[in-house]
Amino acid sequence: MEKIYIIPFVFFLISFVFSMLGMGGSQLYIPLLYWFGMDFKTQAIPLGMLLNVVNSSSAAFTYIKKRLTDFKVALPFGISMVAFAPVGTVVNVNLPVKPIILIFSLFTLTAAILMLSGWKPKKSGLSSHQRVILGISAGGILGFFAGLIGRGGGSFVVPLLYICGLEPKIAAATSSVVVTFSGTSSFISHILISAKPVWKVWFFCILSVLAGSQTGSRIMANKLKSKSVKIIFGIVLIMISAILIIKDVILK
Repeated sequence: MEKIYIIPFVFFLISFVFSMLGMGGSQLYIPLLYWFGMDFKTQAIPLGMLLNVVNSSSAAFTYIKKRLTDFKVALPFGISMVAFAPVGTVVNVNLPVKPIILIFSLFTLTAAILMLSGWKPKKSGLSSHQRVILGISAGGILGFFAGLIGRGGGSFVVPLLYICGLEPKIAAATSSVVVTFSGTSSFISHILISAKPVWKVWFFCILSVLAGSQTGSRIMANKLKSKSVKIIFGIVLIMISAILIIKDVILK
């Protein structure tokens, strides 16, 4: 378990990049914590979700100050995700670990494909009414998965916000608010139901993620990260997904 203390240094870099993309980073926090010896359901997922909230809320604070957040889009997403995250958490408690890891891996792989596809929405976007419907329906689905596999849903929220017609910079900033909603609901559900905190490790991880998110969000607020970062991000997610499926689902 001692080797887990090197994780905060890695998490600083992860939160630095993910805060620019409007994502919490739990898709990397959780498998790393698991590989470093934490139990997947009772330790890795709860801590991963907490770090997800720290990263996204810290970044959201910066973006709100810079007036980059569209609350008319963020609120339907966020409220719906908060409502359905506890449902996913209850299902998580009643499932064995291997299926959860498989779902987590496929979720991550799909997110990577979306990021690497280069798809762009039509310039016209959606009407205000359509944005609300999309936010409520998509938010409910993503909220369920947030609770089930310990994800904030940012990997899917950002592409969906593109569908709504938001500019990339506004979409990333708005996503950070949505992810904070869903991540908080999921974390509270896990901490009340199944979490077994290792407080010393949690403390150092939180500090590292907070520092990384503040640094990354302040840079993004002035200049959106280049497309090359999204490509690297997508490749890393594919690698994480492949390793999880091979090492912890097929071979285990």
